[in-house]
Amino acid sequence: MNQQTKSTQRVIVTAAASGIGLAVAQKFLAHNAKVFICDVAQETLDTALQANPGIQGALADIGNPLHVETFFNDAITVMGGVDVLVNNAGIGGPNANIEEIGYTDWDDCIRINLSGMFYCVKQVIPTMKAQRSGSIINISTSSAKTGLPSRLPYVASKVGVLGLSHNLARELGEFNIRCNTILPGLMDNPRGRLLVTRYADQKAISVEEAEQEFLKYVSLRSWIQPSEIADTAHFLASPEARHITAQEIAVDGNCEWEQ
Repeated sequence: MNQQTKSTQRVIVTAAASGIGLAVAQKFLAHNAKVFICDVAQETLDTALQANPGIQGALADIGNPLHVETFFNDAITVMGGVDVLVNNAGIGGPNANIEEIGYTDWDDCIRINLSGMFYCVKQVIPTMKAQRSGSIINISTSSAKTGLPSRLPYVASKVGVLGLSHNLARELGEFNIRCNTILPGLMDNPRGRLLVTRYADQKAISVEEAEQEFLKYVSLRSWIQPSEIADTAHFLASPEARHITAQEIAVDGNCEWEQ
């Protein structure tokens, strides 16, 4: 039975103890999926698992290939396979001018944000090929389209995610494995709000003024809820999206520009 007709999807979501990842995990769980998550922080992971009975998970650093191999082996064994992978793990990287970016900061950002997705995809492909079905959803950012000064490693890594997704879609299509990318905009979560607060401090303006600075380049002048990313991921993994692959879907209110 293929992934499109299976009543119970088996879903792995990385960095899913909070934020977008947790919203995605909760969405699939609400639709009767088996869900297995990871996070790099044990306390945060424990809290998420306790608050969401039915979600299973383990500690893992997505930037570490050995951690990834162990985590995915456990997840696939526990669930009896995998139908959906949501690659959500990522870090913001340094906020600095190009000439001030340290080599280690650059390497860490690329390793976690881009190489980490490759490590994860590598683990699920054999199972998905064998069952001739699967959906891979990679989380990038609207900044991959606009560019973002002082955030070169982050943007470069997230642009790399677009290339990764497109090539996966081409290579895996004959096995009925789809790969799409979601580009979130300004997220209404603690991380997104912190970005605005930091900007306000840097510019010596109020948080309200900083918020308007951020939103003036968004066509719909809108913050994005984590649940909106979750809704999009769930749709992309559904039978209704069975012919959607190699697409970059922005859930961002149309970010025109960033500064």
